[in-house]
Amino acid sequence: MSQSLKLGASLLLAIAMAGCSSWDSMSHRQKAAVTGAGIGGVAGAVVSGGGVLGTVGGAAIGGVIGDQVGKSR
Repeated sequence: MSQSLKLGASLLLAIAMAGCSSWDSMSHRQKAAVTGAGIGGVAGAVVSGGGVLGTVGGAAIGGVIGDQVGKSR
């Protein structure tokens, strides 16, 4: 599978997950954590070449960073 196809699939998954969540009842901090997890998952997939461990690790790290960034607001 080509790198651009993996990136596209990961991005589509992140957008679909964001669209399915109920943003109205979420706090700013929760929204930042979800966004960070999505971006981290895509970045982890790209860096690891689509590896599951890299994708999950990127999502976890992105979620923690997003949570901390969202806390400041």
